[in-house]
Amino acid sequence: MELRTLRYFVAVAEELHFGRAAMRLHMSQPPLSRAIKQLEAEVGALLFARSPTGVTLTPVGTVLLDEARALLDHADRVRVRVSTAAGAATITIGILGDGTDPGVSRLAAAYRRNHPGIDIRIRETDLTDPTCGLRAGLVDVALTRAPFDQTALTVRALRTDPVGVVLRADDPLARRDGLRLAELSDRRWFQFPQGTDPVWQSYWNGGRPREGPVVRAVQECLQAVLWDGTVGLAPLGHDLPAELAVVPLTDMPPSPVVAAWNKSDTNPLIRSFIETATTAYRH
Repeated sequence: MELRTLRYFVAVAEELHFGRAAMRLHMSQPPLSRAIKQLEAEVGALLFARSPTGVTLTPVGTVLLDEARALLDHADRVRVRVSTAAGAATITIGILGDGTDPGVSRLAAAYRRNHPGIDIRIRETDLTDPTCGLRAGLVDVALTRAPFDQTALTVRALRTDPVGVVLRADDPLARRDGLRLAELSDRRWFQFPQGTDPVWQSYWNGGRPREGPVVRAVQECLQAVLWDGTVGLAPLGHDLPAELAVVPLTDMPPSPVVAAWNKSDTNPLIRSFIETATTAYRH
């Protein structure tokens, strides 16, 4: 069994859908299906039970998934050890300024445990650069949120979070169980500085142009709401000061947590980071 084929298998097993797995692997679906069929022929048993809505693992597939993950993890460790011996033992991780995410804590613990000899450098960035310095060559991989311009980047989705609107606690709308974007059309919204990724700006403005104060960091957003009554959006589940409240938005697409890296970057440390991140955010 080739490691590449095992990676294909793991992607399908985790997504339980050939189309989504093909998107994750940045390949078309037909060669992925052929590779899985070839793997089933080598194993001598079906790995997936197929249906119009997707696939489920067979008992044989469940066993192979555990073994494949262990083999791929070992292969990544070999690559990292060889890279370390060659003197390329540093990885710089860009993190969008939100250190309270429990997924980050699990990922940090798992990566330190799996790669104790790696020099890990962290670069935290504000909300004006969703790629965390990736395009400028300041980091090797970014742990951030989408959507943003993904030209020349590879992006792996790790989790999706529902989004709500942040309001002053004494705002009449703060007592609602849910709101629609149209109900906020007459409010001022915070803006990012000129030159910020327009895809990113549009998402956090609810998909249309808005007017309001310019901010760069999460705390500036919260202060704009507190002092100026500005409307801002934020993922649900984050702690807020008592003076603020967050109300779920019923018609806002969720905010994906993603890992991103340059397509042309072949640093083996990135692959090991992505696989560790995928596991850490799955729990």
